[in-house]
Amino acid sequence: MGVSGCGKSTVGSLLAAKLGGKFFDGDDYHPQANIDKMASGQPLNDDDRQGWLESLRDLITSEAQAGRTAVIACSALKKKYRDLLREAGAEVSFIHLHGSRELLLERLTDRAAEGNHFMPATLLDSQLDTLEYPQGEPFTHILNISHSPASLADEAANQL
Repeated sequence: MGVSGCGKSTVGSLLAAKLGGKFFDGDDYHPQANIDKMASGQPLNDDDRQGWLESLRDLITSEAQAGRTAVIACSALKKKYRDLLREAGAEVSFIHLHGSRELLLERLTDRAAEGNHFMPATLLDSQLDTLEYPQGEPFTHILNISHSPASLADEAANQL
């Protein structure tokens, strides 16, 4: 979990491989209306995120019922979003990838230059404003993104 540009997809895919599980990118589950809204520079609100989070919760439930390990990259910016995901009826843990605004902005700017993501760097501040830092939440671990993706995946696996 974390704001855009923190490395959720990169670290998540490495972590899934380490755990022998499957990686799912939460961005792939956004309805087109959400993607269009973000691409136009508008932040999502709670109503926009509700159905998306419910589909991720259902994915967690399905994978757990099948006995599979799943790693899902999802911003999960607010506690109530994380609580909704915890409703999956499975053991849900969060790895919060946290970093400085400067580093996040640099990564988002680089990603935008490559043209491989719909989320513009201009929405970083709205995500940081929305983020409710997960202090004291069960099964939640915080990692600093200044380390390499491989070392973050190793640390995440150790924490889990």
